[in-house]
Amino acid sequence: MNYSHEVTTMHCVAKGCDHGPAPIPEEGRWVQAKEIKDISGLSHGIGWCAPQQGACKLTLNVKEGIIQEALVETIGCSGMTHSAAMAAEILQGKTLLEALNTDLVCDAINVAMREIFKQLAYGRSQTAFSESGLPIGASLEDLGKGLRSQVGTMFGTKAKGVRYLEMAEGYILKVGLDENEEVIGYQFVHLGKMMEQIRKGVDPKEAYENNIGVYGRFADAKTYLDPRKE
Repeated sequence: MNYSHEVTTMHCVAKGCDHGPAPIPEEGRWVQAKEIKDISGLSHGIGWCAPQQGACKLTLNVKEGIIQEALVETIGCSGMTHSAAMAAEILQGKTLLEALNTDLVCDAINVAMREIFKQLAYGRSQTAFSESGLPIGASLEDLGKGLRSQVGTMFGTKAKGVRYLEMAEGYILKVGLDENEEVIGYQFVHLGKMMEQIRKGVDPKEAYENNIGVYGRFADAKTYLDPRKE
């Protein structure tokens, strides 16, 4: 350690208080985090690229500073899906600090990593007060049946109004309008469940019909629209 002449000639004053960092909640414990290995938890981070063309939701399950599980969800950019494929291979097994300083291929994923790092470093995790945290694989519960991301896709114009394209329930087939031309419900097909049945040998047409549902007052509608064509 090199000291300047001014510091070398100074009188040494004793440090009075040295109680360490404030404890943060981690998986049901209060931890004074001093090193990366002191960090555990499951949390989420949202990131975006410079042109803000796409976004990423990153979920990490960290045990003693090591990333054990990574879920990378992207939207709005086709190239980002390939970046996510690479990032999902890169992340697991790295320490939080390594991951923070690793090129995760896409700016949106890098920003999501930065945001989740802050969440975990400050003890703002989903598992802050859950004893022993969550098991590896817990992030898949966010996806639901068929392991598909929860996607909402809506479009609207002042001239022609709103179009529902995809909801948590699934891919929108028809939108129902009342006598005032206002949306009162919709018909959808749950793609995750449909694909599960097809993979198990169910005829695709039957699987499609099995997983069609409605929401709201769809049956009472006066008019039905295909939101992608009408």
